[in-house]
Amino acid sequence: MFGQTQAFSGFSVDDLDEARRFYGETLGLQAEVVGEGDMRMLTLTLGSGARVFVYPKENHTPASFTILNFPVDDIDGAVDELERRGVTLERYSGFDQDAKGVVRGGSGDGPAAIAWFTDPAGNVLAVLQES
Repeated sequence: MFGQTQAFSGFSVDDLDEARRFYGETLGLQAEVVGEGDMRMLTLTLGSGARVFVYPKENHTPASFTILNFPVDDIDGAVDELERRGVTLERYSGFDQDAKGVVRGGSGDGPAAIAWFTDPAGNVLAVLQES
Protein backbone atom coordinates (compact mmCIF):
# COMPACT_ATOMS: atom_id res chain seq x y z
CA MET A 1 0.00 0.00 0.00
CA PHE A 2 2.75 2.50 0.89
CA GLY A 3 5.62 0.90 -1.04
CA GLN A 4 5.91 3.78 -3.50
CA THR A 5 5.41 6.71 -1.11
CA GLN A 6 8.09 9.09 0.10
CA ALA A 7 7.71 8.54 3.83
CA PHE A 8 9.35 10.94 6.27
CA SER A 9 10.12 11.02 9.95
CA GLY A 10 9.59 13.68 12.56
CA PHE A 11 10.38 14.48 16.15
CA SER A 12 9.78 17.26 18.66
CA VAL A 13 12.01 19.87 20.28
CA ASP A 14 11.39 22.53 22.89
CA ASP A 15 12.97 25.42 20.94
CA LEU A 16 12.67 25.49 17.15
CA ASP A 17 15.15 28.32 16.61
CA GLU A 18 17.78 26.61 18.75
CA ALA A 19 17.17 23.39 16.81
CA ARG A 20 17.64 25.24 13.50
CA ARG A 21 20.98 26.62 14.68
CA PHE A 22 22.15 23.21 15.92
CA TYR A 23 21.09 21.14 12.92
CA GLY A 24 21.91 23.84 10.36
CA GLU A 25 25.04 25.52 11.72
CA THR A 26 26.58 22.94 14.07
CA LEU A 27 25.80 19.79 12.06
CA GLY A 28 25.76 21.46 8.63
CA LEU A 29 22.42 20.09 7.46
CA GLN A 30 20.04 22.02 5.26
CA ALA A 31 17.65 23.33 7.91
CA GLU A 32 14.75 25.61 7.03
CA VAL A 33 11.97 26.89 9.25
CA VAL A 34 8.67 26.86 7.38
CA GLY A 35 5.18 27.99 8.32
CA GLU A 36 3.96 30.74 10.60
CA GLY A 37 2.86 31.11 14.21
CA ASP A 38 1.83 27.85 15.85
CA MET A 39 2.27 26.03 12.53
CA ARG A 40 6.03 26.62 12.28
CA MET A 41 8.27 23.60 11.83
CA LEU A 42 11.84 22.90 10.84
CA THR A 43 12.54 20.89 7.71
CA LEU A 44 15.87 19.05 7.66
CA THR A 45 17.14 17.74 4.34
CA LEU A 46 19.66 14.95 4.72
CA GLY A 47 22.44 14.14 2.24
CA SER A 48 20.31 11.43 0.64
CA GLY A 49 17.55 13.95 -0.04
CA ALA A 50 15.36 12.48 2.70
CA ARG A 51 13.43 15.01 4.74
CA VAL A 52 12.83 15.06 8.48
CA PHE A 53 10.30 17.36 10.12
CA VAL A 54 11.09 18.88 13.51
CA TYR A 55 8.21 20.47 15.35
CA PRO A 56 8.01 22.51 18.55
CA LYS A 57 6.20 20.92 21.44
CA GLU A 58 5.50 22.88 24.59
CA ASN A 59 5.76 19.85 26.88
CA HIS A 60 8.58 18.20 24.90
CA THR A 61 10.18 15.13 26.42
CA PRO A 62 13.51 14.12 24.81
CA ALA A 63 13.57 10.84 22.95
CA SER A 64 15.39 8.22 25.03
CA PHE A 65 16.40 6.34 21.88
CA THR A 66 18.46 7.31 18.85
CA ILE A 67 16.30 9.38 16.49
CA LEU A 68 18.91 9.98 13.75
CA ASN A 69 22.01 8.00 12.78
CA PHE A 70 24.72 9.66 10.69
CA PRO A 71 26.95 7.13 8.87
CA VAL A 72 30.53 8.32 8.32
CA ASP A 73 33.67 6.84 6.78
CA ASP A 74 35.93 8.05 9.62
CA ILE A 75 34.33 8.02 13.06
CA ASP A 76 37.42 9.44 14.77
CA GLY A 77 37.45 12.42 12.42
CA ALA A 78 33.70 12.91 12.86
CA VAL A 79 33.93 12.76 16.66
CA ASP A 80 36.85 15.22 16.66
CA GLU A 81 34.88 17.62 14.44
CA LEU A 82 31.74 17.34 16.58
CA GLU A 83 33.78 18.18 19.68
CA ARG A 84 35.46 21.07 17.86
CA ARG A 85 31.96 22.41 17.14
CA GLY A 86 31.01 22.22 20.82
CA VAL A 87 29.12 18.92 20.83
CA THR A 88 29.62 16.69 23.87
CA LEU A 89 29.52 12.95 23.36
CA GLU A 90 27.29 10.92 25.66
CA ARG A 91 28.51 8.01 27.74
CA TYR A 92 26.13 5.22 28.66
CA SER A 93 26.64 2.53 31.27
CA GLY A 94 26.81 -0.96 29.86
CA PHE A 95 28.88 0.11 26.84
CA ASP A 96 32.66 -0.17 26.60
CA GLN A 97 33.44 3.32 25.25
CA ASP A 98 36.99 4.46 24.56
CA ALA A 99 38.53 7.81 25.59
CA LYS A 100 36.68 9.55 22.73
CA GLY A 101 33.33 8.05 23.74
CA VAL A 102 33.25 5.59 20.83
CA VAL A 103 32.04 2.01 21.13
CA ARG A 104 34.18 -0.08 18.79
CA GLY A 105 34.10 -3.60 17.41
CA GLY A 106 30.43 -4.08 16.66
CA SER A 107 29.34 -7.62 16.00
CA GLY A 108 26.97 -9.14 13.51
CA ASP A 109 24.98 -6.63 11.49
CA GLY A 110 25.73 -3.69 13.80
CA PRO A 111 28.13 -0.83 13.08
CA ALA A 112 31.88 -1.25 13.53
CA ALA A 113 31.91 1.87 15.72
CA ILE A 114 29.28 4.21 17.15
CA ALA A 115 29.15 7.31 19.36
CA TRP A 116 26.12 9.16 20.71
CA PHE A 117 25.37 12.82 21.32
CA THR A 118 22.26 14.91 21.91
CA ASP A 119 20.64 17.92 20.29
CA PRO A 120 19.83 20.99 22.45
CA ALA A 121 16.40 19.49 23.24
CA GLY A 122 18.02 16.30 24.61
CA ASN A 123 17.10 14.00 21.71
CA VAL A 124 19.69 11.26 21.11
CA LEU A 125 21.67 11.20 17.83
CA ALA A 126 24.51 8.94 16.72
CA VAL A 127 27.47 8.97 14.41
CA LEU A 128 28.50 5.53 13.22
CA GLN A 129 31.06 3.84 11.01
CA GLU A 130 29.81 0.71 9.31
CA SER A 131 33.15 -0.91 8.45
